[in-house]
Amino acid sequence: MRVDVDRDLCESNAVCVGIAPDIFELDNEDLAVVTVDEIPADREADVRQAVQLCPKIALTLREDG
Repeated sequence: MRVDVDRDLCESNAVCVGIAPDIFELDNEDLAVVTVDEIPADREADVRQAVQLCPKIALTLREDG
């Protein structure tokens, strides 16, 4: 599983960072970025929650395979 951030939609609410700080961080423009290429299996539930709770719907999951 992978996750993408739509930087045009992101408004730096940092909900994703609060839920999964090991997966998301804010860059120097205060926009969310993903810090890993592939989401570890044990972090998938938190990443799914971050996607669901993003107030700007700026996160998109991509399932592999």
